Amino acid sequence: MTGRDPNADPVESGQQESVEGEGELQDSSSNVSPLSRQKEPLNGEASVADEECKLQAGSGDGDHCPEQAPEHPGSDLPPPPGPFVPPEGGWGWVVMFASMWCNGSVFGIQNAFGLLFLSLLENFGDPNDKHLRFKTAWVGSLSMGMIFFCSPIVSVFTDLYGCRKTATVGAAVAFVGLVASSFVKSLEPMYFTYGIVFGCGSSFAYQPSLVILGHYFKQRLGLVNGIVTAGSSVFTIVLPLLLKQLLPKIGLSHTLRVLSAFMFVLFLVGFTYKPLMPENQHSNSSKKKVNIKTIFNVKIWKFLGYRIWAFGIPTALFGYFVPYVHLMKYVEETFQLQNEEVLLMCIGISSGIGRLVFGRVADYLPGSNKVFLQVVSFLVIGLMSMMIPLCQGFGGLIAVCLFMGLFDGCFISIMAPVAFELVGSENVSQAIGFLLGLMSIPMTAGPPIAGYLRDLLGTYDLAFYLAGVPPMVGGAVLCTIPWIQYRKRMRQKRLITLEGETATAKILDRDSKNIMVAGSGEPQKEYVSSI
Repeated sequence: MTGRDPNADPVESGQQESVEGEGELQDSSSNVSPLSRQKEPLNGEASVADEECKLQAGSGDGDHCPEQAPEHPGSDLPPPPGPFVPPEGGWGWVVMFASMWCNGSVFGIQNAFGLLFLSLLENFGDPNDKHLRFKTAWVGSLSMGMIFFCSPIVSVFTDLYGCRKTATVGAAVAFVGLVASSFVKSLEPMYFTYGIVFGCGSSFAYQPSLVILGHYFKQRLGLVNGIVTAGSSVFTIVLPLLLKQLLPKIGLSHTLRVLSAFMFVLFLVGFTYKPLMPENQHSNSSKKKVNIKTIFNVKIWKFLGYRIWAFGIPTALFGYFVPYVHLMKYVEETFQLQNEEVLLMCIGISSGIGRLVFGRVADYLPGSNKVFLQVVSFLVIGLMSMMIPLCQGFGGLIAVCLFMGLFDGCFISIMAPVAFELVGSENVSQAIGFLLGLMSIPMTAGPPIAGYLRDLLGTYDLAFYLAGVPPMVGGAVLCTIPWIQYRKRMRQKRLITLEGETATAKILDRDSKNIMVAGSGEPQKEYVSSI
């Protein structure tokens, strides 16, 4: 069986495909029918289906790829199937709302942890414990951190077992975590039930909800992704109002059981994740071999821009989650108000607006210049965090939260587009997965450190001031990426120009040395070029 070199020039591949489509240009002396040739992707890399078929052939299982047929001259074979085209709707709209529920329920509960934090202090707190806030903050930090820490693992499970199985099992685990947390009578078990079990389950339920969207949408994927991610904003607006009513009336335990109902609904909507992309016919062993081979995609670390991005984003997030955890307690201590949930609602509203607006703005920024939106986002978030202790009234805090939420939505909405620009479409899944894993460390450590400073100093002022420093440092680091990408493009253009000039010179030199002499019928070497 013949096949083209997987590293073949994409231009040559395209020329061969165009020739194959014209029966008039077929070579009668060729032993290979043009229709039996296998199409290669235009990016010059062999398809995953080809890789898997090669693994099967090597393992001797006797299976054959359906698109590869015996190569007999003149055989009348149907053309190979074209690339998968998403339906751009249909059942996809149901999947979109299911994914929206997933995004909203998972991150809505996480963003509303500030109110649960107050209840945990009241139920499990010892007034004589000097490190009470430090210990309590670990509950929410572990839960948020596990969502990101498990992301690289979840991407592997999604490839191996599919979106539906991964999402439903994750939702079931998250449901068990919340129900178990409702029976806990002390703070330490909450680290496991709420922090680890609920956090891990949420991670396994969340990531497939984004992957499945690519099965149904391509041209509308930006719009659909904006609607789905806006789900967390909607839930961040609604859940604080719900928790404010439930916690005083039914207590923390029953409130956690009510929240577990959100996870039960998430378990049900996970069954709507019907995959559409055709699955390759191969044995389970070969499937596992392919996925294990691609678990650690070291190729993404060869991109300098991605390495800087993967360092700058986690650096900026050391103070990112601090306001979500400690702002409610700060308002209670400073202003003695009972409507602190309004601040979370303001963050949710402006974050939803930011995701829609800046997601559209990013479409007009070419290439890696989209990173500048993240730079501005981190600078504003850092500045707003530092301004929290300076606010003398509740109205000032509302303004701070509106700006913070707006640029929080900006930062989140362009994560995938920036990854696209830095590593390319074939590496974007692994790139985002590893980045989310790295993000788990600062997002887990930030709130407990802020709680420790509050226990040590008796005030949140220094904690909020310091929380604003990492976003500014991370934003400054990200500023170098567009410059690096620009130098990379210029270097590639020079190489392409040089290669083109070299190829042209070789062709001219070859033609000049083989000139037909009139009447002789044979080529004669010319020692002095006429060019």
